[in-house]
Formats: sequence, C-alpha cells, structure tokens
Amino acid sequence: QVQLVESGGGLVQPGGSLRVSCQASGFTLENHAVGWLRQIPGKEREGISCITKSEGPSLGSTFYGDSVKGRFTISRDIAKNMVYLQMNSLKFEDTAVYSCAAAPKCPRFFVDGLDDSFFDARGQGIQVTVSS
Repeated sequence: QVQLVESGGGLVQPGGSLRVSCQASGFTLENHAVGWLRQIPGKEREGISCITKSEGPSLGSTFYGDSVKGRFTISRDIAKNMVYLQMNSLKFEDTAVYSCAAAPKCPRFFVDGLDDSFFDARGQGIQVTVSS
C-alpha cells in the first residue's frame, strides 16, 4: 500500500524552529519529486517546497516558494525513505496544516489550484502552529 505519513508538527513560538518529516511506505521516494504543501485556514492550498528525483550521486535539486525561501530547507534521506522540511524563523502566518506529496516533477507543486490528481501520493497532513 502506497502511503505517506507526516510527523513532527506541533506548537512553536515565533522565531523558533521545527522539523517535519515525511515517511513513505509501499514505494521508493528517491524515484519521485517530493514536496510540501500547506493549507492555511481561509486560503488555498499552497506548494512551498520541492526536491527533485534523486539521480546518481545527487539527492535532488530544491525549490521553494517565495513565502518560505531562505527560512525553510527540504532534504531527503534515501536510506530511511524519508523527506524532511526544516523550518526556521517561523512566523505567525506559517500556521497551517502541512502535508507531503510525491509527484513526477516539481513544477506540479507550484501551480494555482492544486489538486490531489497532480500527485502520485499525498499524506494526511500535520498541524504546525506558531504562537506565543
């Protein structure tokens, strides 16, 4: 069964850091572009980061949306079949449900009107709350 499960969410103060993880089962993440989406209440779902397929010695190229560029870092661990999102300098407006997804290519994460049909698999999501 193809499945993605997120972990590591929670409550963090503004300016703090948090790392969320995405564990895959039933398929191999290194053969997919993997990205993170977030759903802020009252707003459309947003693609915020993606790492391309792993090829040879490269773990993949990384891409970020403007709202998180310079603060968030996506990475993958091939041996563990996991992808991570390190979130630094968190702001109130980063409060959202974060989910990971696998797709053939990264551009799918950065289009308007994101739909689950764009992805090969998507996790249920995990809450991240930035609050003092």
